[in-house]
Amino acid sequence: MSVRDLMTPSEITWCPGCGNFGILTAVRRALVELGLSREEVVAVTGIGCHGKFTNYINVNGIHVIHGRVLPVATAIKLANEDLTVIGFAGDGDAFNIGIGHFPHAARRNPDITYVIHDNLIYGLTTGQASATTTKGHVTKTSPRGLFEDAVNPIVQALAGGASFVARGFVGEPGQLTSILKEAISFPGFALVDILQPCVAWNRVNTYDFYRERAYKLEEESHDASDLMAAYERAMEWGDRIPIGVFYRKERPVYRENFPVLKEGPMARRSLEGIDISRLLEEFR
Repeated sequence: MSVRDLMTPSEITWCPGCGNFGILTAVRRALVELGLSREEVVAVTGIGCHGKFTNYINVNGIHVIHGRVLPVATAIKLANEDLTVIGFAGDGDAFNIGIGHFPHAARRNPDITYVIHDNLIYGLTTGQASATTTKGHVTKTSPRGLFEDAVNPIVQALAGGASFVARGFVGEPGQLTSILKEAISFPGFALVDILQPCVAWNRVNTYDFYRERAYKLEEESHDASDLMAAYERAMEWGDRIPIGVFYRKERPVYRENFPVLKEGPMARRSLEGIDISRLLEEFR
């Protein structure tokens, strides 16, 4: 499979300069470099600018309602563990309406990757404050500056028990591709929070803003097996913003809790000879 094989005839309608272009390119490259076929991959998207992702990448795709990427992605992986399942969500989709699903997915540890298109704003609906918008930021819904502290996706993931936690920046495409490859290959729940500037509605967190502040964890001898060190790095946001893998620790994946799945994926089971009459009787 080549990057060209992952392209579709759909016209890309993101704003010129949108960080989503960098994420799309990095995901395509990661899938190609991992040697995966289109048939092996499922992309699940929610509501937001990122939601068009399933139109622009030539793999199996499902577009779900606002905030529901994680339960759908988890169900797909449970039904067929042979599939590589990648969920895509915006910061609003993931940490506003979808935040209730996040800690449960992290603690259950399904073998899926969760990619956050984090532009720190509601882009699709033209510039309202999202959960990750920084305090003091002037938006349509916070004309006097946002009162609340922002949700920190990295801290949320660590506190929730996620097995793999990383942050990327679209301005570092090589590192971002490497992070995505590692996350997709990781056996368990992997979060990749991607800083992607919104050129239309967020004039604060720009490409230059991140280039002046971002530093790579791998260049500072960060120990990704140390949870407390990961927390310390996760709290950094200001003059220095860390990007890279914060934490990784393998543990049993969610499907191992279901004895019926030890015989193989449900998607590959024959339906012949199955009698559910006793089950139906229980609900009469």
